[in-house]
Amino acid sequence: MRYVSTRGKAPPQSFEDVLLAGLANDGGLFLPEAWPRIDAEDIASFADAPYADVAFRILSRFAGNSFSAAELKADIDAAYAAFDAPAIAPLVEIGPRLFLLELFHGPTLAFKDIAMQVLGRLFARALNKRGARVTVVAATSGDTGSAAIAALGGLPNIEVFVIHPKGRVSEVQRRQMTTDAHANVHNIALEGSFDDAQAIVKDLFADTDFACRVQLTAVNSINFVRIAAQCVYYFTAAAQLRTTPVFVVPTGNFGDVFAGEAAMRMGLAVEKLVVATNANDILARALNEGVYAAGTAQATLSPSMDIQVASNFERALFEASGRDAVWTEQAMGEFGRTRSLQIPAAVLRNLRSRYEAQSCDDAETLAMMAETHTRTARLVDPHTAVGLVAAAKIAPKARGPVVVLSTAHPAKFPESVARATGVSPPLPPRLKGLYEGEERVSLLPHDGARVRAFIEARLAHP
Repeated sequence: MRYVSTRGKAPPQSFEDVLLAGLANDGGLFLPEAWPRIDAEDIASFADAPYADVAFRILSRFAGNSFSAAELKADIDAAYAAFDAPAIAPLVEIGPRLFLLELFHGPTLAFKDIAMQVLGRLFARALNKRGARVTVVAATSGDTGSAAIAALGGLPNIEVFVIHPKGRVSEVQRRQMTTDAHANVHNIALEGSFDDAQAIVKDLFADTDFACRVQLTAVNSINFVRIAAQCVYYFTAAAQLRTTPVFVVPTGNFGDVFAGEAAMRMGLAVEKLVVATNANDILARALNEGVYAAGTAQATLSPSMDIQVASNFERALFEASGRDAVWTEQAMGEFGRTRSLQIPAAVLRNLRSRYEAQSCDDAETLAMMAETHTRTARLVDPHTAVGLVAAAKIAPKARGPVVVLSTAHPAKFPESVARATGVSPPLPPRLKGLYEGEERVSLLPHDGARVRAFIEARLAHP
């Protein structure tokens, strides 16, 4: 199995190369040269199989010869051993033909753990085999940072720099990052938005001298291994339902919903992938109006989705264009210069064959959190609520069951949950002591040069 860049200029890479590189050296994102296929009989067998076994059967099709079967299985088994739910991603019915896919039972109580715990172990194994060191830099809108720290904190040969937008993540999200005591973890609170943080990370990768000198790599969803690991729960959910579902995905950076497209391209029958967004509705506008245009990120009750530039949308555009790398490079260049892209009719038609999109505001989010609690006695976080709003809007035309990806535990957003329902979510055991830990974080301005200098200084004096 080899991997190619969406922009066509990087040489094909192995699974291990893609794991350690994150971003292609031409600025594009990696995808497999050809999608592996899983037949209907194999998919049906996933219904009763342990989650880790399904993950091994799927990821082994991507890994090629980079890791032995024993190595891959050991790391996957270890990744999921400490999850709170034996099913890892349990499917829960909360209404007629309406399900929640709970993805928050890992170490940091968010869906990012499901992929990051696997990625971290494979990362450490690959570095040990190569005798190499890397610098991980991750921009986060809330959950990626803590998941990366939980996966990579304390590992040898890795320095981890996490950049979050100051004041735009919940207190629980912030403390999960800043109270980590591992010496190889460095937190940066950036004065700006998530998009500002993400732009700085991309600029650091574009500075090839710096990137090579510090062996820069990424573990957020631009790393294809994250996508590969996330597509597993689409297979397990659909197999348990034994029919063709609609998946509703709260998303900002498009990685989690693109994992659904990956599953479809591998053979999974899905009626539709519904992109659920908050007021930062660039993806809804792109799919509904055909113009991918970035504005200014608004602060909302669902901060992990407060994003105006969805990095993984490039992967979907590449596939929808018939894998036209020349067009993709030109399109991304135009978007980078003008912050706007008119999507060609044929590309838009192909996107709409898989995706549709709905958006909602904070008032709708709060109302759905309250309604869900009243109807089911369940507390849901604001991101899941955004998904439930979208599910309600598309339900009348859905032929199959509707599965909403529940991406975070409600205790990560206690203020919003209490505001909506009058009930404060109980603190899970994993969060005990979170408010007593000392925070370690450096405040930096929205200045790429200052961030680069900070990283260089920490690497020089770890």
